[in-house]
Amino acid sequence: FDEFANGLVLVTAGNKDNFNTMTIGWGSLGTLWSRPICNVYVKGNRYTHEFMENNDYFTVSFFDESYKTDMAILGTKSGRDIDKVSLSSLTPIKEDNYVYFKEARYTLLLKKIYKHDFDINTIPQEIKEHYYSTEPVHTMYVGEVIEIIK
Repeated sequence: FDEFANGLVLVTAGNKDNFNTMTIGWGSLGTLWSRPICNVYVKGNRYTHEFMENNDYFTVSFFDESYKTDMAILGTKSGRDIDKVSLSSLTPIKEDNYVYFKEARYTLLLKKIYKHDFDINTIPQEIKEHYYSTEPVHTMYVGEVIEIIK
């Protein structure tokens, strides 16, 4: 349960020519429709959201504590404004449909099989007030695990 909560996870979408990545703290691993899956959540105002919407594949990479500074950079800087990956110590590995990072403990290569915007009207009031009083809701993306890179 702590794998996502430690702030040492990146979601990356795009392709070898154009991609974006961001630090995430929400996610889950499990089984859906008899397939191994990973769920991630991205707010509609994040630059990565555009890449998640426009691509069928994405990656989720897990890092150890020594990359905490990199995760802070990649979670607070916008790829709209700068090449934030160049500010980090991470090495992108670029394939046709996937981009992931050499330094990750492991990476899930995922095919997007479902997405859904949270319905603000069905979210409990205390959660709405805490997370969505000034920000848009998240989109949930469900990815089927195609491969695990270690």
